[in-house]
Amino acid sequence: MHDEDEEYISDEENIQDKLQSFLGKIPENFSILEEEIDVDIQMEYFKFAKKIKRSNNKDALLQEELLYNNETSENDKKTIVVKLAGIDDPKAFRIIEKFKAFQKGKELFEWTAMAYQESLMLMQGTLLEENQIFISTGMGGKGKKLRYFVAFIPENGTAFTKTQTNLIKSEVEYSFLNTECEIETFNVSEKYLTLTTLMPLQVNIKQIFSEAIYECNQIGNFISENFIVTNVKKLTDKEIEDFIKKSNKEGEINELNISLE
Repeated sequence: MHDEDEEYISDEENIQDKLQSFLGKIPENFSILEEEIDVDIQMEYFKFAKKIKRSNNKDALLQEELLYNNETSENDKKTIVVKLAGIDDPKAFRIIEKFKAFQKGKELFEWTAMAYQESLMLMQGTLLEENQIFISTGMGGKGKKLRYFVAFIPENGTAFTKTQTNLIKSEVEYSFLNTECEIETFNVSEKYLTLTTLMPLQVNIKQIFSEAIYECNQIGNFISENFIVTNVKKLTDKEIEDFIKKSNKEGEINELNISLE
């Protein structure tokens, strides 16, 4: 990863504005990190990779067995994986792929998933003979879609009723028609209604959910026009409360982290 090719965005910047500004830079072939990976780990990986890749990486091809040795330190395993991700060789990719499967549910899985995505992108770039764009967010994505967490807030501070919940779900599904958006999960907590959704980059996020809320409120004005959308992480009720306290701006979209390569 090179400094001139990377951009990081965070801290309550508008998702739609930033994505639209990037759309002109993104070629037809781009990669989205699919796994949900903590943003802090992603940033640690990017910084670590910059430092490690100043040296020769080829020796990592001979160090596969060290990845499975309990006496190899975690830092050394991280170093080997990052070096492998920078080698334009199918053998390096297969080593990472195998270790990623081995790490499922273990401490280095997220780190190895980052290396896997980078290695895959390197292989694709070589085959297609063009630079690849890598988009990563805390919640990941699927195919060409990013994953978002959305929270709807009751207007009167009380929990949504079953009828209101069904109406919200129905209106969101209707607003998704002809957009290629899809709902993955739909949950009701003690106070809030939340969902996770996959959405193409070109979709107008604010408009879709604002329209769904408007239609629901025609029947009872029971949803706040303020809602939360983030692709950093799934929020707890406590975190939702904190978001509400931080800002009362209508339809504010919070916390975006994108890495482009």
